[in-house]
Amino acid sequence: MNDASETHATPSSPSPEEPHAPAPVAEASTPGAPADAAAPAVSAAVEGDLNSRVVDVLKTCFDPEIPVNIYELGLIYSIQVDPPGAVSVRMTLTSPMCPVAGSLPPEVEAKIRGVAGVTDAKVDVVWEPPWSPAMMSDAAKLQLNLF
Repeated sequence: MNDASETHATPSSPSPEEPHAPAPVAEASTPGAPADAAAPAVSAAVEGDLNSRVVDVLKTCFDPEIPVNIYELGLIYSIQVDPPGAVSVRMTLTSPMCPVAGSLPPEVEAKIRGVAGVTDAKVDVVWEPPWSPAMMSDAAKLQLNLF
């Protein structure tokens, strides 16, 4: 496996019982250890923070026909952050005939490029697995009165 961090997007509403884990903190290297021994922890923390900011910006993208953001709709299949900030996103649309098929993916890519720390962005539209309403988060289903 490479040094990339990949997150499979599974939108959910955080429950009040879920503790929020603090970001990893680099520890000082032990005597006799190489000076950059703590670098992987720092890199992982930075990638995790960047991933969080990418998710936040994805939540500002909407299919104009549906009043729910594309992340909560389940249109984002994966987010991969590679050092030094290259972001790859695999996403789908609600249908191959979606009217925003030509405009939404470039909008998503442009917004990701605007995130501080992103050095490159690539959005791939995929059709497998096909999107279904079951992929929506509970928050999206609630917002669309699907409960």
